[in-house]
Amino acid sequence: MEIRYNEKLKKLPPYLFIEIDRKKKEAIERGEDIISLGVGDPDLPTPEHIIKSMQKSVTNPANHQYPFGTGLLSYRKAVAEWYKRRFSVNLNVDEVCALIGSKEGIGHIHLGFINPGDVVLIPEPGYPVYNTGTIFTEGIPYFMPLLKKNSFLPDLDIIPADVLKKAKLLFINYPNNPTAAVATKEFYIRLIEFAKKNNIIVASDVAYSEIYYGENEKPLSFLEFSGAKEVGVEFHSLSKTYNMTGWRIGWVCGNKNIIAGIAKVKDNYDSGVFQAVQEAAITALTSSQQCVEDVRKIYKERRDILVEGLKNLGWEVDLPKASFYIWAKVPKGYTSSQIVSKLLDEASIVCTPGNGMGKSGEGYIRFALTVNVPRIKESVERISKIKW
Repeated sequence: MEIRYNEKLKKLPPYLFIEIDRKKKEAIERGEDIISLGVGDPDLPTPEHIIKSMQKSVTNPANHQYPFGTGLLSYRKAVAEWYKRRFSVNLNVDEVCALIGSKEGIGHIHLGFINPGDVVLIPEPGYPVYNTGTIFTEGIPYFMPLLKKNSFLPDLDIIPADVLKKAKLLFINYPNNPTAAVATKEFYIRLIEFAKKNNIIVASDVAYSEIYYGENEKPLSFLEFSGAKEVGVEFHSLSKTYNMTGWRIGWVCGNKNIIAGIAKVKDNYDSGVFQAVQEAAITALTSSQQCVEDVRKIYKERRDILVEGLKNLGWEVDLPKASFYIWAKVPKGYTSSQIVSKLLDEASIVCTPGNGMGKSGEGYIRFALTVNVPRIKESVERISKIKW
């Protein structure tokens, strides 16, 4: 029997992080001591009080049935209360929908609002799922370059008029993956005006909002600004904030009509988030946030050591204000892919090529701060021994 794949699958670029994981496993099988600074998966454990909450909830038979719907009312209230405390944003429960991780919602939003031929405005370099969902719905991706000269913010003024006529959805992501940039108040105000004028839905991805390095550097929410709820929604996740990547729990919030569209897609594609996980997430959102502060301190120490080490070796790298990524310019004379290969072959270090997340990322590589301090120091030591 001949197996024929859907033509849309053939259009997908290789999923970058699966490819990185494959290369890492091959190196490990060769007996190499790999330091993985590639995929952004926290190495720190989920806080104990969240685990204990899950252990209690999982024994409740009421949580063993299909959860269905937009999430427990108590979970959506917890999200709304968290947004009020963190961003001073008021949310009603019908403006919140539970997700099986924010990746799931980001992939599903296209199914609710994109028809074949519609344009989706996508930041690049950027999270691959923005484009994957576009391909699956036969939309047309229009990539917005994130360049250092623009502080890694998209230049909305250079998008052609004929593209804007067909544009239905625009993704933004701050703190940004992979550049670690943060968005300004002025950018968000301009974005809301732009979206209203062109009748475009804004999908803001703020998965890294709680990984920041100073009280005066707290990342903003798109929803903080007047008019945001009229034009968009925001995706968030407990994955990075509470080291819960494997738990698959997040949410989307904002415009209730957009939320309703996403929820209708989900009703036909999944059966909701396991209620025991939702109850553990309530514990995470409503308990003391000291665990989050502790995580920030750990990432800050790692950030400072790696950035200082790279700078001492002559690398051009900025000190990020948020996220757990380092966006480093590659040494002169090399491409992103060449440096990634060189680091793997000569130092057994895995990192991410900037151009793997979009052509505007050429000339950069991304390091994830997801190993402990001794391994960070060892990474710098290994890089120092490479012959250039």
